[in-house]
Amino acid sequence: MSVLRCLTIAGSDSGGGAGIQADLKAFAAAGCFGTSAIVALTAQNTLGVTAVQELPPGFVEAELEAVWSDIGVDAAKTGMLFSRELIDTVADFLAVRRVPLVVDPVMVASSGTKLLQDDAVESLVDRLFPLATVVTPNLMEAEALAGAGTRRELAERIHELGAPAVIVTGGHGDASIDHLFDGEQHVEIEVERHDIAATHGAGCTHSATLAANLAKGLSLVKAAENAALTASEAVRNGLVEIGAGEGPVNVLA
Repeated sequence: MSVLRCLTIAGSDSGGGAGIQADLKAFAAAGCFGTSAIVALTAQNTLGVTAVQELPPGFVEAELEAVWSDIGVDAAKTGMLFSRELIDTVADFLAVRRVPLVVDPVMVASSGTKLLQDDAVESLVDRLFPLATVVTPNLMEAEALAGAGTRRELAERIHELGAPAVIVTGGHGDASIDHLFDGEQHVEIEVERHDIAATHGAGCTHSATLAANLAKGLSLVKAAENAALTASEAVRNGLVEIGAGEGPVNVLA
């Protein structure tokens, strides 16, 4: 059996808990070889983000070309993309290289730091959502994109914005449910919630695991169920002893 190759296009977390660091660990845990195209660097730890340095779009394109031309990609995911120019660069590249794509619309860090500039939201929706296999906002991101509403209503509205399928993840709010809508059917996936102060990177772990499962050829529903379970277990095994703030999840336990 050939090795499956998964690509993350996202920001780097110097604290190792989220971003490409979390994605690469999740790819490995899912049995896939992980590659990366870093779009921004963050000075970050368990307490928050203190600085963000955007990388030049031309360099990001070179990273993508380097991975694609030699190693290849069976599935990809995007995370923090930060700016309109970077989103346009990524969208231009992916538009002619179609693979299963998970778009995690990372907008704000758990500490409250903006990870997506205000003028970039429209490009994210217009350019990247239509290229996605599935878009995976958490509840706060879904509300920022589509206003207030239930998870079902939010998933429908984001689908109307151009996303072929949507999973409103259950890591925030009262309900521990991931709500999947593919344009035809609604599927509610129960997610076990753990009262542990180690959730940093849970969303990245979910979307990266989802991409890995799509690379394996699983249906979207099966891939989503597996990603939900994996992210939940990563929180349950979270490293509460790391740092003074919200500890990182542990997908490798």
